[in-house]
Amino acid sequence: MRIKTLLNILGALISILGITMVVPIFISLGYGESDLNGFLVSSLICIGIGLPIWSLTKHNRSLTNRDGFAIVTFSWIITAVAGALPFYFSGAIPNITDAFFESMSGVTTTGATIIGNPITLPNLPNGIESLPHGILFWRSFIQWIGGMGIVVFYIAILPLLGVGGVQLFKAEVPGPVADKITPRVRETAKFLWIVYVGITAVEAIALSLAGMDVFDSICHSLTTMPTGGFSTKNASIAFYDSSVIHYIIIFFMFLAGINFSLHFRAINGDFKSYLRDKEFLVYFGGTIAVTVSIFFAISLQGDIFSLINFRESLFASVSILTTTGFGSADWELWPVFTQTVLLSLMFVGGMGGSTGGGMKVIRCMLLVKYTALETRRMLHLRALIPVRIGKQLIKEDVVKNTMGFFLFFMSAFMISTIVLTTMGLDLESAIGAAASAMGNIGPGLNEFGPTDNYALLSLPGKWVLTFCMLLGRLEIFTVMVLFSRTFWK
Repeated sequence: MRIKTLLNILGALISILGITMVVPIFISLGYGESDLNGFLVSSLICIGIGLPIWSLTKHNRSLTNRDGFAIVTFSWIITAVAGALPFYFSGAIPNITDAFFESMSGVTTTGATIIGNPITLPNLPNGIESLPHGILFWRSFIQWIGGMGIVVFYIAILPLLGVGGVQLFKAEVPGPVADKITPRVRETAKFLWIVYVGITAVEAIALSLAGMDVFDSICHSLTTMPTGGFSTKNASIAFYDSSVIHYIIIFFMFLAGINFSLHFRAINGDFKSYLRDKEFLVYFGGTIAVTVSIFFAISLQGDIFSLINFRESLFASVSILTTTGFGSADWELWPVFTQTVLLSLMFVGGMGGSTGGGMKVIRCMLLVKYTALETRRMLHLRALIPVRIGKQLIKEDVVKNTMGFFLFFMSAFMISTIVLTTMGLDLESAIGAAASAMGNIGPGLNEFGPTDNYALLSLPGKWVLTFCMLLGRLEIFTVMVLFSRTFWK
């Protein structure tokens, strides 16, 4: 890993983030609110530090795999630091740990928040709804840029990376295989961002037409497409007593959980690409199956089979499966069976190549296929039976990578759960918080359910979850490879 290359790219990234703060600055001016100075100071700090570092470290380079892993990991960390500055300097979140937690939760599209408890933040008696509009927009915006990927965004708008961009693309894009839709990585990143921006704009228009305030429509669109889940309301989507708004958000959450390369092909006229994709069929079928099971469970509990119960079942299923984390109901009041199902969905996540978190549907399919294959091999010891998904033959190295990812993911989940229990959390809360952070979901169980927040979690606990968010968003290996002795040789 070359320090000069790392500093050059991080310097440019910090500068870009400082420039993007111009948008919330104008929003603060427009509303005449108190967060203006916080954004001005934060922007000047980012540009003042980033531009000199970028200009002093400029050189011709091609990136290696080591450079790619380091740049991606440190890009997320630096973006979380930069994202925390407006929270801290505006006074909205005066605690450094809380500001960084909120920012990392945003950048990694987790959606866990510490805002909402007047004991820890007496300056925000009405929770999220007490925040100035500039801060509300910034919370949503950092989720939006984190959704498709800061580094993919970087590749798309700046030609600084040259041929080495492929290393960053492979390190950042979620899923077992980075799916390029064009031969050149930068063109792929641009096309993905065009699709991403386009769908976001369509959702904002749809929500506005459905009766949501224009500002709220924009903010919720910015947090739906990255499957982030930050809302401008304390009650999240439950605040809006409109089935049309709920179904619009359900539809776009479902879209966000689909591999974006399929959206690109559909926009170019190949609508059947969805139906040809085995992962999509499992994703779609799984959503229906989970929704039906939850619907019957909560309907039988109250002996009421209603459209409201169906809508809330569908909303919860899509929200958790796609790892968005929006809430339209308190599922902790539902039967234990439904909570267990939703907890299981936290580990699955959306499709590979989507903005969703979790292990991804394709990896879960591979694990099931591999388990079944090993059972067959026990009966036919000499048989050479390849792993297939549909007609596609899965290479052995992809299978091994998936198995390794699963072991790392579950190990990190169990270790973080144990660590959280040592900090005084009950087992249910620790399991929910760890699963939520690793899967980049937001709400968990018990103390951290859909109507709660993470404000009262201890400071060490917040740092543990912050690291889990980073691990989950960058899919374990990108971060863990930096802890390898081989990496630094």
